[in-house]
Amino acid sequence: MKYSRVPLIVLSLAAAPVFASDFDLSLTNDSAKGQVNFFDTNADMQLGAGYTYHEGSRNIGNIDFHAQGRTALGNLPATAGLGLKALGWDDDRLDGAAIGLGGFGTVNIPNVPGLSLHGALHYAPSILSFGDSEDMTSLEMRVSYRVIRNAELFGGYRYLNTDLEDIRGDINLDEGVMVGMKLFF
Repeated sequence: MKYSRVPLIVLSLAAAPVFASDFDLSLTNDSAKGQVNFFDTNADMQLGAGYTYHEGSRNIGNIDFHAQGRTALGNLPATAGLGLKALGWDDDRLDGAAIGLGGFGTVNIPNVPGLSLHGALHYAPSILSFGDSEDMTSLEMRVSYRVIRNAELFGGYRYLNTDLEDIRGDINLDEGVMVGMKLFF
C-alpha cells in the first residue's frame, strides 16, 4: 500500500509535457520535488501542481493559482504573481493542510543573459490551516541560469514550516539548500 502512489506519480510526470508549459525538478539533501506549471509567463494566470517526497515517508502536495503579469523592478524586467498556494502533507501519525496567501517574483538580469532571481512567499494563518497544522509558511528563493532556450539550472533555498495544533512547537516539513533544473515546453 505504501508504494501505490509511485505509478500514479510517474504517469503524471510522464504526461506533464502534454499539458504543461514548464516542469522543474529540485533536490535538497532530504527531499525531491517535482512542479508542473500549466501556463507560460506571458499568460495572465498561472496554475501549477507539485509533489515533494521528504525522507522518512513525508508526502507534501501543492496546487498553486496566481494572477501574473510582466512588470519592471527599476530597469530590470520582471514577472510577478499574487495568489494562493494550497498545501497538504502527510507524515505517519500527523497530517495537515493550508491555503497560503502570497506571491512570487522573477527578475531577469539583462547584463548577464540567461540569469534570473526568483522568490516566492506564502503564509497561511490558523483560519486557513487544517488538520494538525496551526499555520504554515512557505518560502523559496533561487538563482537560475538558462543554459539553452528550453532548459535552465538553478540553486537556492526552500523552507516549508507549520506550527502543530495541540502540540507546542513547530516542524520544518521541508528545508534546505536545493539544486535543480527547469524544462520549458
